[in-house]
Amino acid sequence: MTHVVDDPQHAEVPLTLGEAPPKALGVLDQGALWANLGVSLLGFSSALWLVNPTGDAPLTLTAALVAAVVGSLIGTAMVGLSAIPGTQTGQPSMVLLRGLFGAKLSYVPTVINIIQMLGWGAFELWVISKGATAIFGTAVPYGVWVVVAGVLTTALTIWPLGSIRILRRYVTIGVVVAMAWFAYSLLSQVGPQTGGSWDGFAPAVDLVIALSVSWVPMAADFARHSRSSRAAFTGVVGGYTLAQVACLGLGVYAVAIAGAAAVTADSTAVFGPFVAAPLGALFFGILVIRETDQSFANNYSTTMSLQNLMPRVDRRIFSLVIGLLTIGVALLVNVNSYAAFLSVIGAVFVPMFAVLVVDYFLLGGSARWNTAENAPSRWSMLIPWALGFVAYWLTTSAVTIEKWDRMWAGVRDAIGFTRQGWMNGALGSFLVAALITLAIGLVRRR
Repeated sequence: MTHVVDDPQHAEVPLTLGEAPPKALGVLDQGALWANLGVSLLGFSSALWLVNPTGDAPLTLTAALVAAVVGSLIGTAMVGLSAIPGTQTGQPSMVLLRGLFGAKLSYVPTVINIIQMLGWGAFELWVISKGATAIFGTAVPYGVWVVVAGVLTTALTIWPLGSIRILRRYVTIGVVVAMAWFAYSLLSQVGPQTGGSWDGFAPAVDLVIALSVSWVPMAADFARHSRSSRAAFTGVVGGYTLAQVACLGLGVYAVAIAGAAAVTADSTAVFGPFVAAPLGALFFGILVIRETDQSFANNYSTTMSLQNLMPRVDRRIFSLVIGLLTIGVALLVNVNSYAAFLSVIGAVFVPMFAVLVVDYFLLGGSARWNTAENAPSRWSMLIPWALGFVAYWLTTSAVTIEKWDRMWAGVRDAIGFTRQGWMNGALGSFLVAALITLAIGLVRRR
């Protein structure tokens, strides 16, 4: 027998998938959650790639800010749409994929998501520790900060809805004040930015979309507790877009103050201008503490993904195991491939999202979505996903891993395809996967 707690002040996520999720989150809860997720310490250093995404074609300040807005709107629209099925079905993200691929085939993206969420969780513990070191120096060893952040993250993961309520009531206000203070302080230190061009606009938009769309695989994990689809979509698009644009905008000025060369050599060098600002240590400390919501979201999504594989295991057990694993990975993590990591995420999950959207919203999937443990395999849905992945690497201008990029350049040459400067990997991937899914659906109907 299932039991639902209707009181939003006390409702909590069920321990197993067999229990109905409480509809406890309104638009303010969703907006506060996604606004906090949109502000990231890693996002400040991402401004370096936003301003100069290809390494040889720096953007003007206007072009960079426009790319931030356009990329954020496109990316958050994808995240918002992927949240709606979670609200309507009450299922977390990877369980939703049973309706798209079938129960057994859904294990493939589930395992991929677990791997990437572990990576993201470790990145966040790393950046929290580096942020704390920027404030307090090296008196406290890096490993101690990792463990402290990991324990706090695990505690938040065990009480996820309670953590979201804390974000809305207390943390968001502190973050808004801190961001406003840093905007005043940093902009007063740097004069008007000049120089650059619009040549790298498309890859800059690609990067920002990747920053946003990395949340697609976990959107339904939270939206399943939303009181309405409108609240889920509005909270994602409104909260995350405003916060990410503000974060990247501040990052552009912080990079200018710290120096692009310094940030290239060490991405945490971007923290220096924040800490050096008047009252900077205090307000930057707020952002460092708030960063635990990023690691919390990643660890919680990993827990929900594991429940797709083992639906009757208590999620608290998964939370403890994932917390320990993430701490271990964070002690050994290498962040040099961060930009490449974002591109790979976009290439995997953008086309999968396109297949989901077309099948669920356009082909009547919402009326027949089967998330049972014995949902039959739908092999045909792997075709548009795979071809969308290929389309991403044929059309993207993102610079990732040298051997990987060289391989795809060889594929383009072999098929006689010339990538144009206006092409965008995320949009190209989405369009190809969506059209092929639509074609498969129409053929099946006939």
